[in-house]
Amino acid sequence: MREQQCTNNYNALGFDPLYWTVDTTTYPDYFLIVRVTEVNKGSFCITDGTVEMAAELSGKCMYSIESSTELPTAGDWVIVQPLDNNTHGVIHAVLPRKTLLKRKVAGREVDFQLIGANIDTGFIVQPADNFNISSCERYLVMLNECGIVPVIILSKIDLLTPDELDNVHTKAASLNAAVAVISSINGDGFDVLKGLIENGKTYCLLGPSGAGKTSLLNRLTGDSLYRVQEVREKDGRGRHTTVRRQLILLESGGIIIDTPGMREIGNFDIDSGIAQTFDDIIALAEKCRFRDCTHVQEEGCAVIGAVTDGSIDVKRYQNYLKIRKEAQHYEMSFHEKRKKEKTFGKMLKRYNRDYRDKG
Repeated sequence: MREQQCTNNYNALGFDPLYWTVDTTTYPDYFLIVRVTEVNKGSFCITDGTVEMAAELSGKCMYSIESSTELPTAGDWVIVQPLDNNTHGVIHAVLPRKTLLKRKVAGREVDFQLIGANIDTGFIVQPADNFNISSCERYLVMLNECGIVPVIILSKIDLLTPDELDNVHTKAASLNAAVAVISSINGDGFDVLKGLIENGKTYCLLGPSGAGKTSLLNRLTGDSLYRVQEVREKDGRGRHTTVRRQLILLESGGIIIDTPGMREIGNFDIDSGIAQTFDDIIALAEKCRFRDCTHVQEEGCAVIGAVTDGSIDVKRYQNYLKIRKEAQHYEMSFHEKRKKEKTFGKMLKRYNRDYRDKG
């Protein structure tokens, strides 16, 4: 029944034929498989490639969710019940994801914030005139942890001389990711960037406020549909133009998930991402004298030795330690929080059971 939906528009949304192997026999034939294009407070925008509608979670779906990571996010494929002649719908389930990009929520709370699902490639947009290699490494950890291919995009190259750009490009290329350079002012580099975008593949834009993500998106869409705000002159910092995650179909093919600028890039549960991003440090760690070496002050530490002799950049080493320490701290807090939530949940179920028995 749902295979009849698989039109050219549907395929252009990035639909994976493997989804037809998911058991959907428990749902009526008129239910649809659609993709989430935007997440708002308490509601979602969804599309099948032809019709767009607003949707909300069913009560059963809402109360079966045990973690914030199970909520629908931009890029998810969901099973929806269309209502009132396809003007809105009710989401009953989220289909298995190929990838899920997430980070720690901003502030003191320890939980995950979903950025997007079923993403193939992540574009890390960094202003070439203010390239921050440590920030770039944090984005790489996020993407590598999720199995998403990273591409570093150096924007605003019109602000640099050729020699300055070569220097920044060399630094970016040292991070073991593909690098593209663009200028949204004169269009330089966009032919190359467009060549990286494949029909039916999903990409996300990541980067700080003021990096030029919205200007880049306007160039890709061929229109000024998305509002651009100026960067503050006094500190070069940008303002949030994009305020929510949204999925955008490009006429030339490909799907972009635009995200708000991030000023906090904390994360946890990222062991694999750290290992891939800092693979040179991890390889050296195998040569340390002690198997449980923390690479901070131990004698015979191969990592410290490499930093001392200049084989490993000291800022890269410090960023590795900082990201690892933060992740360990957040993980302890998160697991303690989940433990308390489970204890409370068991207590509530026991209370409800006893209440029913007495009634």
